[in-house]
Amino acid sequence: MNENAKVARLPNKLEALIPIIFLLAVMISNYVFGWGQDPHIPVTLSCGVAMIIGRICGYTYKDMLAAGLEAVNQSLEAIIIILLVGCLIGSFTACGTIPAVVYYGLKLLSPGIFLPFITLMCAVVGIALGSAWTVSATLGIAFMAIGKTMGLNPALIAGAILSGACCGDKFSPLSDSTNLAAGASQTGLFDHVGAMVTTTFPSLVIAIIIYAFFSFSSVNSYDPTLADNLSAEIVNHYNYMSPLLLIPILMIIIVAVIKMPAIPSIVLLSLVGCIFAAVLQGAGIADCIRMLHYGYSAESQNELFYTLVNRGGMDSMLWTNNLVIVAVAFGGILQKIGAIESILGHLINKVKTPFQLVFVTLITSIFCITTMCDQYLGLIIPSSMYKDNYDQMGLGRNMLSRTLEDGGTLWSPLVPWSSCGSYHTSVLGVPTLSYLPYCFMNLINPIFALVTASWGGNILFADGSRTTFYGKLKKGRGPAGAPEEAHEIAMKALIEKRKAGIYKSL
Repeated sequence: MNENAKVARLPNKLEALIPIIFLLAVMISNYVFGWGQDPHIPVTLSCGVAMIIGRICGYTYKDMLAAGLEAVNQSLEAIIIILLVGCLIGSFTACGTIPAVVYYGLKLLSPGIFLPFITLMCAVVGIALGSAWTVSATLGIAFMAIGKTMGLNPALIAGAILSGACCGDKFSPLSDSTNLAAGASQTGLFDHVGAMVTTTFPSLVIAIIIYAFFSFSSVNSYDPTLADNLSAEIVNHYNYMSPLLLIPILMIIIVAVIKMPAIPSIVLLSLVGCIFAAVLQGAGIADCIRMLHYGYSAESQNELFYTLVNRGGMDSMLWTNNLVIVAVAFGGILQKIGAIESILGHLINKVKTPFQLVFVTLITSIFCITTMCDQYLGLIIPSSMYKDNYDQMGLGRNMLSRTLEDGGTLWSPLVPWSSCGSYHTSVLGVPTLSYLPYCFMNLINPIFALVTASWGGNILFADGSRTTFYGKLKKGRGPAGAPEEAHEIAMKALIEKRKAGIYKSL
């Protein structure tokens, strides 16, 4: 044992809170005073504050730096995936696939089903785009304007938009948060996406039913001008527009079903998009290379269309990846000095059941987002704190990743001073605290996950087996991805608990 290990100690609760309070103070000030600054520098400065606390507690700079770098290293695959997703978005925009989803979706708009429709529409486009932010800035703006002509509460419209957009983002293999949750939990991307079906899809159905009630009782008539203008601009810009352009979207489903590894699948889909762009839209090789790097670009007087198509490319993901790197490092340093363990560690000592573990994970994720102002930390820190506990309970790593998104990804837009909350407020023109009560999907999902776990429902085990909504054990399609050593620990724990009668046996 080295000398540092003998003198290093766990920070007390006040010391552990100092880096969090510092970051929270800066981000709240940013929100209150309207500085409009990105979270990168505040998070970076908070890394320094955390390291000062670590030195006070006896940790060396070298150890803390190593912890931050190791945390980044563990997320390196997710970082690469995020870059490649930028290429994919650019190619899908260039070939006309993403605009085609918007074009044909708008054709289905009907006043009597406005709210449930826009929830479902935003979810579908969110899956295609992998970004709730882009859905909010394109369809969201259009639907806000249309909904107001119907006399609907703007906060209700914003809630429906974000419920769908966040659900689609959460389900999409193209989403940075989806890839980060899988990467932080060290499980397969499509294992993670499949796991979310058990809690996210039923929550979406419940939310749509609620929105249907509001829509049926409130909508009278609407002016379709905005939607018509956007559809016309899409048709005028692209050389070819037909349902054939939806084929790349179907290929996303295919690669998900066959469980192709994330990086090869994204590269393959990007190449398919380039082929469609060349054959159907007349793009050249140089155009495709430029688009993969810098994204697709087009001139237009229509603001909605301009926002929709001027996007994508590897460069567009650098903002996200820069934040991921510093946020992951911050989480690694906090973990090394034991800050979150000091604040919330007593909770894990009381955990004896999967229900309690789900509860603690959700609470920690929501706590991290609320106090640290970014959803990435709400995914990274709980995963680093509790992944061993999931193994020791014989649970699948995809249950950890699913729970992180049930709380983390969906809670972020509900925090006014977070990057997500401030962004959606500025885009939709509705205060965060006003639309919060109407984000039914975001509110229902963590509650649904917790309630079903309380009676043993929707539990995912290390051997791939799972329980249904009612708690009945079913054989799965095979174990979810996990580090070899972690999987061995989880399988041993699962066998022991089934022998002891704690878990049901097949």
